[in-house]
Amino acid sequence: MKSRLSFLAGAALAASAMCLTAAASAQSWPSRPIRVIVPFPPAGGTDVLTRQLAEKIAAATKWTLVIDNKPGAGGNIGLEALAKSAPDGYTIGMGQTANLAINPGLYAKMPFDALKDFAPVGLVSAQPMVLVVAADSTYRSLADVVAAAKAKPDGMSMAWAGSGTVGHLAGELFARNAGVKFLHIPYKGASPAVTDLMGRQVDIMFANTQSVMMLVTSGKLRALAVSSAERVKPLPQVPTIAESGYKGFEAVTWSGLVAPAGTPDDIIAKLNAEIAKALARADFLEKLAGDGSQPLGGSPQQFAQFLRAEQVKWGAAVRASGAKAD
Repeated sequence: MKSRLSFLAGAALAASAMCLTAAASAQSWPSRPIRVIVPFPPAGGTDVLTRQLAEKIAAATKWTLVIDNKPGAGGNIGLEALAKSAPDGYTIGMGQTANLAINPGLYAKMPFDALKDFAPVGLVSAQPMVLVVAADSTYRSLADVVAAAKAKPDGMSMAWAGSGTVGHLAGELFARNAGVKFLHIPYKGASPAVTDLMGRQVDIMFANTQSVMMLVTSGKLRALAVSSAERVKPLPQVPTIAESGYKGFEAVTWSGLVAPAGTPDDIIAKLNAEIAKALARADFLEKLAGDGSQPLGGSPQQFAQFLRAEQVKWGAAVRASGAKAD
């Protein structure tokens, strides 16, 4: 009994020492550069957003944030590396709708569990899809599209820039809400899909604002509706799908910082506070608004709750679409 008590006392002292060491480490954090994994190629939307955010945080805190692009498998490769990193606050990453909410339903096997392997830090921004048609299309409203689709089931073609992308699944969600079906025309990227749309080789497309904003504002494409809950600043005249008769409809691609599960809460809190500060800066908000993005923010707990709901929504959309990825 005496030896067992001695063992327990020693274990308690060791645990106490570990807690004190962790607390001291968190208080001194960061004492070296922070690696920020971007699970997509350089110059893409997620990369640009991450670099803009890192720039604002570094300017305000004097921390050194190093961007590490690890693209592939719809973002899975980069986030797998993040999930396997030490939970010490020195490796964080930019999660997104695709890799955290869509891929779990799209891939038969995932290299991580989006709900268990990450600690949500904070949502950054959301970007709506825009339902666009050619500038000379006969469709001038969302109601026109729905009426035509009902008149010729499976006859209206919808382009999308890849199986399981937000644009593809936003179209699926809308079709289910409207009670119509579209003829799906897959492309290997947004650029060839938009080219065929302008040439009226396809009828409609749900595209992200970054890929079509300039074409809409220059009159080369016509925007019929946006998939966000509110209208976007660069396209104030374009109604939301929700206000066009589909109450509650929302399908956006969002981005948020995540860390490996087990990262100390006070480090998470520090990072979350810096996201909030960046989102309060007028120059950062102006950059977001420029491509139709909307600031999000909120607590880590709100991000976790949001992610659970998004997995349910997008999982249903993936199943309805029949989309699969290896």
